[in-house]
Amino acid sequence: MHKHGGRSSFGRSAKPLSFGMEKGITTATDRTTALLCGVRGLELTDEERAFIKRFQPWGFIIFARNVDNPDQLLALTDEMRSLSDHDAVPILVDQEGGRVQRLKPPHWPAYPTGKALGDVYRRDKSAGCRAAYLMSRLHAFDLHAVGVNVDCLPVLDVPTPDGHDVIGDRAYGYDVETVTDLGQAACEGLMAGGVQPVIKHIPGHGRATADSHHALPVVSADLETLRRSDFKPFTTLQHIPMAMTAHVIYSAIDPKLPATTSKKVMDEIVRGEMGYDGLVMCDDITMGALSGGLSDRARAISAAGCDIILHCTGHMDEMVEVAENTPILKNDALRRAERAVVGLSSFDDADVAETRREFAELMGEGPLVAAADPTDYGRTA
Repeated sequence: MHKHGGRSSFGRSAKPLSFGMEKGITTATDRTTALLCGVRGLELTDEERAFIKRFQPWGFIIFARNVDNPDQLLALTDEMRSLSDHDAVPILVDQEGGRVQRLKPPHWPAYPTGKALGDVYRRDKSAGCRAAYLMSRLHAFDLHAVGVNVDCLPVLDVPTPDGHDVIGDRAYGYDVETVTDLGQAACEGLMAGGVQPVIKHIPGHGRATADSHHALPVVSADLETLRRSDFKPFTTLQHIPMAMTAHVIYSAIDPKLPATTSKKVMDEIVRGEMGYDGLVMCDDITMGALSGGLSDRARAISAAGCDIILHCTGHMDEMVEVAENTPILKNDALRRAERAVVGLSSFDDADVAETRREFAELMGEGPLVAAADPTDYGRTA
């Protein structure tokens, strides 16, 4: 197992990174809502500008509906930042590779799946880890250039043969070692490029037999099995400063509530057994796994112990309802947010052309674009 440190284990020429923020940079103000939200299109509407000025969300998330070309996307992220009261504004994207890739050809490369990296790892562990590092370093090149500084990667879920395909080939493999090693390499590649990773879906979605975008999965495995498998990658990578929850019931812990709204799961497992003290954001609040109205969901998510609420659809009526029921970012959540944005402006001097060449050589063939993305909200918008 590779241990995380200031110097990348897989970046041969990487310089040690500075993880201190510049003096005077603000993470939040007393008006910052503990919210990450999406917008509807390629540029902000007047209604969205007014929403940002009124509620001051901590950050934003980008989907394919928001992406046309690099200049357009940079203009969008620049305007998002210009409307925010605080300086360190996290702008997220799900840029995994395969079917979950918001920045796509022709302006950005098509990247392979997590499973493809796992295939390399199973042939040669060192080559697999290096490939995972390089792919994430390339993601960081692509994202940094358009003002995106957080990638919702790596997928640390350990799937089972009967698990739902919503995870499927997004996972690095079916065993803890593969998932953990490649997940750590991916984190290091992103951080070397000044982009923060988000480990997901804590405490583990791989065993779920339903797609939480549409239904509430129930995992009935006993606690010891979960500790040996599903929980282990998250426990090992508990130093990574951001995580996203799974909308999944773990009946051995809380038979009634999914992790996202379960104080028992959050306190006893995520914060307790796993020792995770990073910032926890929920998966999208509008997903079908959660019940009740959005205002009830928002209050339940915050009460359970999630630091940040994520709303993805960009529908304004929903955004207002969620924002009105989401707390101001303060106390432990603010402390974790401050830690999460440290190092966003620090990156190494890796050569992009050489990085792409080495990555292609390790993968052995051109990356493939996979099937339909199950996670992209408002594809047609």
